[in-house]
Amino acid sequence: MTDQLDPLAEIKASFFIECDELLEALQDGLETMDSPERSAETINVVFRAVHSIKGGAGAFGLNDLVNFAHCYESVLDNVRSGLLEPNTEIMRTFFQAGDILQDLVRLSRDELPIEPSLTAATLTDLEALLSDEVEETVEFAPLVLSFDLDEDFGLDDAAPKPAQHSFTFQASAELYASGNEPAKLFRALTELGTVTCTPDLTKLPNLSELANAECFIPWHISVDTDRTFEDVLEVFDFVDGLCTIEQIAPQTDALLPPIDLPDVANIAEPIAPAPGHIEEATDVKPAEQLSTEPDSKKVAAPKATVRVDVDRIDRLVNLVGELVINQSMLSQSIVSAQAANSTEVETGLEEFMRLTRDIQDSVMMIRAQPVKSLFQRMSRIVRESSAAVKKSVKLITEGDDTEVDKTVIERLADPLTHMIRNAVDHGLEAAETRVANGKAEQGVVRLRAAHRSGRVVIEVSDDGRGINRDRVKQIAIDKGLIPENVLLSDTEIDNLLFMPGFSTAAEVSNLSGRGVGMDVVRSAIQSLGGRITITSVPGQGTTFSISLPLTLAVLDGMVIDVAGQSVVMPLAAISETMMLGPDELKPLGANSMLVQVRERFLPLIDLAEKLGFSPKRTDFKNCIALLIANDDGQEAAIVIDAIQDQRQVVIKGLQDAYGNIPGVAAATILGDGKIALILDPGDIVVRGIDHTDTAQPQSA
Repeated sequence: MTDQLDPLAEIKASFFIECDELLEALQDGLETMDSPERSAETINVVFRAVHSIKGGAGAFGLNDLVNFAHCYESVLDNVRSGLLEPNTEIMRTFFQAGDILQDLVRLSRDELPIEPSLTAATLTDLEALLSDEVEETVEFAPLVLSFDLDEDFGLDDAAPKPAQHSFTFQASAELYASGNEPAKLFRALTELGTVTCTPDLTKLPNLSELANAECFIPWHISVDTDRTFEDVLEVFDFVDGLCTIEQIAPQTDALLPPIDLPDVANIAEPIAPAPGHIEEATDVKPAEQLSTEPDSKKVAAPKATVRVDVDRIDRLVNLVGELVINQSMLSQSIVSAQAANSTEVETGLEEFMRLTRDIQDSVMMIRAQPVKSLFQRMSRIVRESSAAVKKSVKLITEGDDTEVDKTVIERLADPLTHMIRNAVDHGLEAAETRVANGKAEQGVVRLRAAHRSGRVVIEVSDDGRGINRDRVKQIAIDKGLIPENVLLSDTEIDNLLFMPGFSTAAEVSNLSGRGVGMDVVRSAIQSLGGRITITSVPGQGTTFSISLPLTLAVLDGMVIDVAGQSVVMPLAAISETMMLGPDELKPLGANSMLVQVRERFLPLIDLAEKLGFSPKRTDFKNCIALLIANDDGQEAAIVIDAIQDQRQVVIKGLQDAYGNIPGVAAATILGDGKIALILDPGDIVVRGIDHTDTAQPQSA
């Protein structure tokens, strides 16, 4: 017997997914409110996000979430009404309330207990803002008593007549499937004024044409209220995209006797049409006629999306990977059988390869997600970290629409969190120090993302003091990490920060100082097939650059021969290839060689020796060199025996079985069924340069 999911649980899960989208919109709106670009529409977006979360939470009885969102919503309503002008302190409270709202959503989703202390302080701050409302002052002007019937007593001005807003409401099948009920929406309208509802039964088809999954009955609704039509529409925010709303003229909304509210029970019993009414009224289309009104307003449905379990996508990715491997094997078999000379076979093979690549790219796009959600989480880290160390810090994000594999985003959260805290705690100076050095009192942390050469690069930078390299070197000497008289370049000193147990903190705090951090960060980045580098200018700031593959499933690679072994070099790391001749080779010391590439000299690395396949060769003439450029600017020429092919390969991880292997990122299966290692060119270049007689390329 197959277990069936609880329909209510599915609806509740859908609500929490929508909450993630609403919280993202809330965060974006608050960021805009805190900038000079603030507008009335921005405030409305923030208000609607909180309002929608409150409405959905109420449907599931999440009282703690509802109560907090209601208080937050009330303060935002004062801002929207012009009764409250958000300043720096108020915006700080709004950001804190947004963070608490996110915590409440997470705890409610995981069905964890919510401690009153979580919301108490922020609720107090919000309620204090409510108590500061600006009360309207009513000027009392006594009227002179007169019995003149023509006297104008100004009664019309004292009691303005409420406006009547009329519109049609058409629910979709998805509205009912998501657990929403129009009766509850109509009941919510009664809070705005007097409401009448009329079902339009002229849209009913013949009995034989009725379908359970379709909605045929629109409702004509009139609301007598002193609120605007936009306020009326806000009642339907939570079902935006699940219904169609069309404003109409008040005098055209009485097709059948109205049903008065708030007795919403009558809605379930619409007035039945007379016998034969359904067939006779098929040519009558009042809703279409009403939609031609010049002031009609429709709520357009958003672009359709489908939510799919991640496990299903992962299985699809694996199947596509197997398809790529089989396509490669088929190509290899055709070449071995010497059948590729046939025009039909060659054309069909090329078409099959193209279709395979298109399918693979499409599947990878399904897993790709913008880093925006990750960057928004870092905003909270900056706020909490700056408050802990009593510093004023502003986070600036760039390129948050850059897409990367979902797995990369999930596993990047912890490393980025530590780097952000490190920038706030260690990188930025105290306010008085910054002012004394001619800087702005508020420190700046920048978080950037961009695509470069088939990889995604994420940078965390600050405008702080930079790395004190003398102090870093002395600490490493004191801890016994390096010899006392060793000569190190700036890059090598910076890389000392990644050594286990290394810390520059003078004392242990809640943020840092325990010597556990940057080494773990580098390990986490390397496990993703990435690299991390440091660039620092004393007095100006420090930048940490993370280079990651776009996906953990496939990559474009060059299959090469090294000492009789086939290995794969990522294509994005190769800047060019060259044949080595006697004129390009220059000896350096007793054991090292340089290769001249136009006007510069690069260290020459024997790949077979570095991988342990063979002893170091003594003759490099007529060999092939791959020119590799790292993200930190380091370059080298890697010597190989031959180039086999350029193809897309499926990545198979090795870390779980073998741990971190120097110079090796992963493995793959070639077309002939053999396993080939996928190399890590960045690690090979760093290790190769460290073991030569020179640490940096020389200029001619």
